[in-house]
Amino acid sequence: MWKQILPGLRVTLVLTVLTGLAYPGIVTPLCQVLFPKQANGSLVSLHGRVVGSSLIGQNFSQPGYCHPRPSAAGSDGYDGGASSGSNLGPTSQKLADRVKASAEQFRKENPGYTEPIPADILTASGSGLDPHITPAAALAQAARVASARGVGAEQVKALIDQATEGRDLGVLGEPRVNVLALNMAMDQRFPPAK
Repeated sequence: MWKQILPGLRVTLVLTVLTGLAYPGIVTPLCQVLFPKQANGSLVSLHGRVVGSSLIGQNFSQPGYCHPRPSAAGSDGYDGGASSGSNLGPTSQKLADRVKASAEQFRKENPGYTEPIPADILTASGSGLDPHITPAAALAQAARVASARGVGAEQVKALIDQATEGRDLGVLGEPRVNVLALNMAMDQRFPPAK
């Protein structure tokens, strides 16, 4: 019996040391040296205070800010400890009701916008914490943001264009706008009215 069990125990011990101790022990300090910002969560600071992460979405609900996608992470959304999608299928009445409520809220907040609402403003991402929206979703909110900040819509649209990130390596993904970065840029360029 031990003749059969011992090789399995040895393999388990060796792999535990290699993958559980040696690999993380080498990769963690290496990443801290080579990629310190990314290794520490891509945190974003303003005036020496951490205000978020460029990798995790957060809720912005004031009229002077661009709003993110809805979140299904946690009971109130945007809970980094409960990252998940809603897993509701296309025939789900609950999903249809949530999308309808999101559309009504968007129309109420953006009464001047008469085009079709971009899908990412109505639906949560797979993680529930996507920090990006499409450029179309950001532009759909430009008039509201401009009005709340007392500037022209064209100025906000120009800032959205500047904040739009292209495809990775020129071919991967879609153009996108990081909501936190855009809102910080708006605060810097067009401080909100007090």
